Amino acid sequence: MIKRGEANDRKEYFDLSGKVALVTGGGSGIGQVYCETMAEYGADVACNDIDEQKAQEMVRLISKFGHRAIAIKADASKQDEIEYMVNRTVEELGKLDIVFCNAGIIIPPYRIHEVPVEDWDHLMALNLRGVFLLMRAALGVMVKQKSGCIINTASIAGLYAGGEGKSFTNLATYSAAKAGVISLTRQAAVEYGKDGIRVNAIAPGYQRTGIIPLEIRGEFEAIIIKNTPLERVGLPDELKGLALWLASDASSFVTGQTIVQDGGMIV
Repeated sequence: MIKRGEANDRKEYFDLSGKVALVTGGGSGIGQVYCETMAEYGADVACNDIDEQKAQEMVRLISKFGHRAIAIKADASKQDEIEYMVNRTVEELGKLDIVFCNAGIIIPPYRIHEVPVEDWDHLMALNLRGVFLLMRAALGVMVKQKSGCIINTASIAGLYAGGEGKSFTNLATYSAAKAGVISLTRQAAVEYGKDGIRVNAIAPGYQRTGIIPLEIRGEFEAIIIKNTPLERVGLPDELKGLALWLASDASSFVTGQTIVQDGGMIV
């Protein structure tokens, strides 16, 4: 950590040289942004994805920054595979400084009484239990190091109830999981601050990642824009600055926070 008061260029606050970052779900969407940002600012990156081809392609893309990068195929909802990805990151890259608990899915927008139980269980296994399992494995490494930074991908859906004419209508399962991530983030920050570990979350609003089918995207985005003070949708690259800030020494006294990035939707 850079000590305040030293005659350092302020750009050094954002320098990730010598750091090792693990990103789950790094082969697509927001995960790609996290992988690229970490590599661009100096970190070695372990890109996890359940789709090995996507992870390998991400590694090829970020290799231009000249740092080490590995692809790890693993299911981020399964304990043994999560432990494998953490262990492999440490074995191949030497340590673990930054973890983005990012992998997640959505299910169709059912009303609560219509949610298939198997859909609830499937989403919770990755979006909440998977975050817990990855944090558990990563914290075991970071406690020994007496340092580390965990950044969880939450959502404004965990802070905001949708409704007719609004976005996030009938997403009770997704919202419940993300609310759990936010609570877990706060609790971990309190428990592990004494170990030199910071834990924060990013709560994006809708990002144009391709997750919404093209045939309904126009109608969906019209609702988003209507309810957003900045009157547009978010673009994944706009998360780069926030991801870098939370992963770097620039936010060295920030922990337990869930930072919203939604164009003002839930203000």
